[in-house]
Amino acid sequence: MKLDCLVIAAHPDDAEISVGGTLLKLAQAGKKTGIVDVTRGELGTRGSAEDRALECSKASELLGLSVRHNLDAGDGRVSVTPALREELAALIREHAPALILCHHTDDPHPDHAASAQLAREAWYLAGLGKLAEEAGGAPAHRPERLYEFLSHTPFDPTFVVDIEPVWEQKLELIRAYASQLAPKDLADKGDHFLYGADILQRMETKARFYGERAGLRFGEPLLHKGPLPAFDPLLSP
Repeated sequence: MKLDCLVIAAHPDDAEISVGGTLLKLAQAGKKTGIVDVTRGELGTRGSAEDRALECSKASELLGLSVRHNLDAGDGRVSVTPALREELAALIREHAPALILCHHTDDPHPDHAASAQLAREAWYLAGLGKLAEEAGGAPAHRPERLYEFLSHTPFDPTFVVDIEPVWEQKLELIRAYASQLAPKDLADKGDHFLYGADILQRMETKARFYGERAGLRFGEPLLHKGPLPAFDPLLSP
């Protein structure tokens, strides 16, 4: 199935937290969207891999995704290997998206940083004709755009997507991952998180901060390396 936008994220819920609003807006505009999760999030302090799988299924329905894949590369152990990047490149060729969204390359979580590198390398490899012929299947395709989204490390964005129209839907989307929101016991103070335990609160803080910088109420920042044309038909109002 051909997609308009493909998100590549380290763990189930990363895409929803960072660009869930953007995906909701694209779906409302009639665009076909999909997600590739690099791992199953099986090492998460809260919940289990089984919990996360059920929650991921619900979130995918709320997003109206056309496809969702999981590379099962090992939570906490993501490494950019030739086999993994060619597996991802094959998915990029199969779905031929015009736009890829991936983690910011500067991120303290090693899975996030590795997934960002993986996305960039697979994006490039997907456009190599001889590699596509050797692999069989879909022909070579390198998406026109690749944007990085923010998880932890702040950056000056290329632009900010206005997500106020879908804000309540985004909250519902994050709440679908219930196992990740509630403390597992009285001793759970959220110490396993880099910047505090409250995922919803941290997500809202970022949305308000970057939204305000762009004259919006809530926004999702995206970064493109290098100059862009003034008009992007996929993300325009």
